[in-house]
Amino acid sequence: MSVTIHVPRDASASALGADSVAHEIAAEAARRDIELNLVRNGSRGLFWLEPMVEVTTPAGRVAYGPVQKRDVASLFDAGFLEGGRHPLALGLTEDIGFLKNQQRLTFARVGIVDPRSLDDYLAHRGYRGLQAALKLDGASIVQAITDSGLRGRGGAAFPAGIKWKTCHDAQATQKYIVCNADEGDSGTYSDRMLMEGDPFTLVEGMTIAGIAVGATQGYIYLRAEYPHARHALEAAIATATTAGYLGDNVAGSGKVFRLEVRMAGGAYICGEETSLLESLEGKRGQVRFKPPLPAIHGLFGKPTVINNVITLATVPVILDKGAAHYRDFGMGRSRGTLPIQLAGNVKRPGLVERAFGLSLRELVEDYGGGTATGRPIRAMQVGGPLGAYIPAAQMDVQVDYEAFAAIGGMLGHGGIVVFDDTVDMAAQARYAMEFCAIESCGKCTPCRIGSTRGVEVIDRMMAGDRLERERNELLLRDLCDTMIAGSLCALGGMAPFPVLSALDHFHEDFEASPAANAAAS
Repeated sequence: MSVTIHVPRDASASALGADSVAHEIAAEAARRDIELNLVRNGSRGLFWLEPMVEVTTPAGRVAYGPVQKRDVASLFDAGFLEGGRHPLALGLTEDIGFLKNQQRLTFARVGIVDPRSLDDYLAHRGYRGLQAALKLDGASIVQAITDSGLRGRGGAAFPAGIKWKTCHDAQATQKYIVCNADEGDSGTYSDRMLMEGDPFTLVEGMTIAGIAVGATQGYIYLRAEYPHARHALEAAIATATTAGYLGDNVAGSGKVFRLEVRMAGGAYICGEETSLLESLEGKRGQVRFKPPLPAIHGLFGKPTVINNVITLATVPVILDKGAAHYRDFGMGRSRGTLPIQLAGNVKRPGLVERAFGLSLRELVEDYGGGTATGRPIRAMQVGGPLGAYIPAAQMDVQVDYEAFAAIGGMLGHGGIVVFDDTVDMAAQARYAMEFCAIESCGKCTPCRIGSTRGVEVIDRMMAGDRLERERNELLLRDLCDTMIAGSLCALGGMAPFPVLSALDHFHEDFEASPAANAAAS
């Protein structure tokens, strides 16, 4: 009887040697005349343990990691096919502390199923959400999403049900569903992990969205740097089409929904929904004026629902288990769970899906294990390159949209980048403003010119004496206010957040930065 072994095909695991490990396991088994069933699954999200190999045993999956090609022979010698002891043994996968206390709803299948197998997907509650949706009319599906409290997970946290209802109520002969998969925020990778590890979930979620609002065509606007996700999505779309879950007769319902992947233009600004639409139409990615809203006048001028990967991939579990089941997770207006990504100077980088309400300290210290260097945490940037820098003194803030807004921060896409006490926060502030200057689409003056002038002011501030720094700080704060109030989109409107938070919480770095000290001497 063959033994099933799981080796991740996730891009991060592959970058750490998973492909060579999988090849060596197959070769070693052949040399020993052992029959194996080698499954290339998605990553469980414990990136400090990748490549993490799992062996299916009567007691459950047993994990080993991080495994390199040179370790394979010794694993066979130790009897790892029966869960044998080895220096790399981690015990039962489900008992690993990092995983055990998570509440995985959106990521329930990631790392468990074979992302290329529709049968495996169906065996793990796949397409149950679609089957439930097909028993309802469009308005009832939209109401279920509204009742669940699901908000957009791409950054803005706008209630998904309101967006869907607007599109549902719009009168048009053609409507579209667009998935924003142009995941460009620093420290984020949940979209990529899900698309590579459970692509059918996204396909199912978009299909439900299409049926709900009356859209017959969907597009996944995929980040250009995600070739592994592209292969996974295209394979899933082809399989779903062949099996009748996409096309002219979705699951025998008579409903029509087709889906295609489109590669992004490689610009950060195309993560903004109207710039994305411009790019998808073959134009230069620039922000559109709003109104009209995309839900009324979107892709090719037609009503369009635009949500990000995690938002759409969460839809199947809501329809499958009910809006109340999902709403029971979380706190306040932040309902359900959020896949949080730990990155930067952190001992245990990885993905944590938990209900809203836990603290930033729990995430960074309990799950992340503190800094990789062992030095004290000084700051965390939450929400991507436009997110505020949160000082260690505020680590007890709850992971909740409103709680973060109250301290001048944002959750965004759920990425957390950790810094220890050696970081120069003045340099980080300059980087944030320079990022905006480089990535600006150029359409509005506050963003295009303001960010460029902002970099110049920060440079003068760090190079001047005390009086010069004070004068330039006033100018910088005034410039930030102009950008926040006058920019057309969140790029210019939020780029000041990391700058202002660095000034407010780490002012001493602007007074004692290497550049300022060099000028003073």
